[in-house]
Amino acid sequence: MKFHVLTLFPEMVLQGLNTSIIGRAIEKKLISIYAVNIRDYTMDKHGRVDDYTYGGGAGMLMQAQPVYDAWKSVSEGRNIRTVYVTPQGVPFRQRLAKELSEEEELIFLCGHYEGIDERVLEEIVTDYVSIGDYVLTGGELPAMVMIDAVSRLVPGVLNNDDSAQTESFHNDLLEYPQYSRPEIWQGKQVPEVLLSGNHSKVAKWRLEQSKERTRRMRPDLYEKYTQKEQVIKRLTKNKRNNIHIIENLVRGKAELLYGEGDNILIYNEACKTCMITAKDRETGEKMLALAPTETELFVTNQEFMNEPVCRRFSFVIYHECYQVLYTKREPLSVRHKDIRLLTTESLPYVNEHYDMADEKQLKRLIEAKAMYGAYVDGQLVGFMGLHEDGSLGLLFVEEAYRRQHIGEALVCYCTNRLREQDFVPYAHILMDNKASIGLQESLGYYMADKTIFWLGKE
Repeated sequence: MKFHVLTLFPEMVLQGLNTSIIGRAIEKKLISIYAVNIRDYTMDKHGRVDDYTYGGGAGMLMQAQPVYDAWKSVSEGRNIRTVYVTPQGVPFRQRLAKELSEEEELIFLCGHYEGIDERVLEEIVTDYVSIGDYVLTGGELPAMVMIDAVSRLVPGVLNNDDSAQTESFHNDLLEYPQYSRPEIWQGKQVPEVLLSGNHSKVAKWRLEQSKERTRRMRPDLYEKYTQKEQVIKRLTKNKRNNIHIIENLVRGKAELLYGEGDNILIYNEACKTCMITAKDRETGEKMLALAPTETELFVTNQEFMNEPVCRRFSFVIYHECYQVLYTKREPLSVRHKDIRLLTTESLPYVNEHYDMADEKQLKRLIEAKAMYGAYVDGQLVGFMGLHEDGSLGLLFVEEAYRRQHIGEALVCYCTNRLREQDFVPYAHILMDNKASIGLQESLGYYMADKTIFWLGKE
C-alpha cells in the first residue's frame, strides 16, 4: 500500500514513521510512504506558498497553485482517494481506518497557517477527516496518526494479524487488561484464570473485563454495545430466519442503525449492505430513511419490504435464496486433507473461476484470510470462503475433480473454522441450486422457512 503525504515538512513525516512496526513494514515493502514537499511546486521565486486572505483576517492562507501541482505530480491523472486533515472533518474512527486500509494508494494533504484555499480543496479532496476537536499547528501529526492506524490493518504489517481484530474498539468494546511475566510484581498477582490453561474460561474472563472497562471508561460505547446485545437476544427467538443479522452483529461486521422491538436495521459498510426486518410495511418504510445513500444491497426475508426498498433506491430483486445454518457442536468430518489458506498468489486463479465478485473484492477476501483452497498433488483445484457479510460461499471445484468430495470437504473445513471462533456458519443458496441445498442438508445444516431476498442495483 502506498501513502503520499503532501506537506511543507517532509522530514518530520518520514522521521516520525520510519521506526518500529511501521518502519519494519516499509523495509518489507508491505507499505511505502512518500513525503512530497509542496514548496517544491510553487512558482514564487522566493519559495512562498502562502498569501493574505481575501476579505481580511488574521494569518496567512496556503495558495491553490502549489497544492494542486503537488497533488497532480502524485495522482498523474489517476483517481486516488485524497484525505484533507482538518478539524472540520468527520471524526477518525476505527471503521474508517479499516475502510482506508483497503485502498491501494492514499494521499494525505497537510494544511498550515489558516488553512488552504477552498478552491483547490473542492478540486482534489475526497475526504475531510479530523482526529479530534482541537487545533494543531499543522496537519502532519494527524496524518501520521491516521497512517499508523491504517497501516497496521494492512495484511502482514502486524506479526499476528488476528491482533488487529481483538484490540480496542473492536465490536464496540475496549480491550481487556493484559499481563506478562513475572506472575507477581510489587505484590500484584496475575489473575489466576489466565494461568489456568482453560481457553474457554480465559475468553469468558476477557469478555467480562472488556465490558466492565468499557462501561467504566467509555459509557457511550457501552451503551451501543448493550443495545446491540439486546437486539441479538430478541432476534435469537427466531434464530434460523434471523441468523444473517445476528452474525453480522456478533462478529462486529455491521453497525446497528435502528433496533426497537421487531424493527431492526443494520449496515455492513464493507459490502455496503443493509439488512432489515420490520413488524409491518409502514414502519419498515420509515426505517429506510436511515439507510446510507451509498447502500448497494438490501437483504430481507419479509416480502412486504421488497417494493418499498426497490422504489426508494431504484433497486430490483435479483436473487431469491434459501438460508441455511449450522448450529451443532460437533465438528464436521473433512474428507480431503490438503486444504490451505489462500494467498494473493492465487488471486488470478480465483478471479478466473469466480464471476460473481470482482477482482478487488476477491483480493480483499484473500488478504482478510477468508478464502481457502483445496489442493491435489500441490495443484489448486478448488476454493471456498466467506463473503464480506460473513456468509459462506464462493464455492468452486474444477470439473475434473468433482464428485470426489472436495466441495464437501471445503464446506466442512470452513464450517469448522467458524465454529472454532464461536460463530454460527450460515449461507444463502440460490433456490435453483439443488445440488448445494442437498449437500448442506446432508451435512446437518438447518434450513430457514423464510425466503431471503437480495435487492440491488440492476
